Amino acid sequence: MAFLIPPSALEHQASSSLHSPPLKTQITPGDVGILRSTLLPSFGLYSSLSLATYIAAEATNRVELKDWLWPTAQVLNAWWTAIGQPMCKHDISFRAAYESLTWTEKVLLNCVTIWGTRLFARVACRSLNRRTDDSRYSVVKKQPGFWKSAFFKIFLPEALVLSVISLPFTVPFTTSEATLPMGDDVMDIVRALGVALFGAGFALEAMADTQLELHRQERTDLCRHGVWDLVRHPNYLGDTVVHFSFAVLNMAGPFNPVIILGPMANYLFLRFVGGDKQTEASQEERYKSDDPHNYGQLRQWQREKNSIWPGLQDLVNPWALAVAGCGFIAVVIEEGLRGAYDM
Repeated sequence: MAFLIPPSALEHQASSSLHSPPLKTQITPGDVGILRSTLLPSFGLYSSLSLATYIAAEATNRVELKDWLWPTAQVLNAWWTAIGQPMCKHDISFRAAYESLTWTEKVLLNCVTIWGTRLFARVACRSLNRRTDDSRYSVVKKQPGFWKSAFFKIFLPEALVLSVISLPFTVPFTTSEATLPMGDDVMDIVRALGVALFGAGFALEAMADTQLELHRQERTDLCRHGVWDLVRHPNYLGDTVVHFSFAVLNMAGPFNPVIILGPMANYLFLRFVGGDKQTEASQEERYKSDDPHNYGQLRQWQREKNSIWPGLQDLVNPWALAVAGCGFIAVVIEEGLRGAYDM
């Protein structure tokens, strides 16, 4: 049952960074299984945002606006669940709601924010510079009556997928049950592992986008150097690792196995729906008729490199070691900030 705690008590509670925060609904495992506190509110938020995005996309004839929504909606949902709902429900200030979070939950919330903000900036800048719709959507827009059914075939299904993907940063802010039994030292190790995965995944995603952009400024062939020498889609690999890091961070606090569905849904979506499958299908169609050189490069690349997961020989690649080093740096930064916070 939800209960109200005065702001002064919340601020006192925040002095301990590893105890369960007081603003959570005591929900039984059965309730979490039904996801009444997480999945349905998330779907309501995402479907509303998807409808608004669909209206704007149809008006501008640019399907790629849904890509703008993808990271933005996840960050908004995380902050609404962690901060907005407690503020409204308990009539407390932003500071009191934020300070009621444990240190691990603050790390999780800020990691989601950092990831989503960078990805939104990347998508928006690329879209504004291109001034036309993403080439991946050229084929689908040629279908008769595309816009009449696009909301139900594309925008609304992605809202449902987002609702599942968001479980690692909605469930921990609404429930305080099903915590894994572990000591403080083990929790610190698990949190460090989550931060390391986030740092490595975030760095890989950022490196991939930056290297691809610089390559396209100078050449028109496929980018196959840098982190693009590890796998064909290092940006999707980075995104996958980031979302798995959110699940690992959950294990250092109130944890329910249902959150594993989040990174799994994200991976399956990137792997088989809107990620490398869609990207390469678009490339093959365009290159086969208009650019034989790039088409040959793509076919050769498909034979030599895996799509998302690197082969064993790629793990000793200097760029793989650089990505791992970024994960270590992230742990050092997080430990330094936690030490300063606890002082």
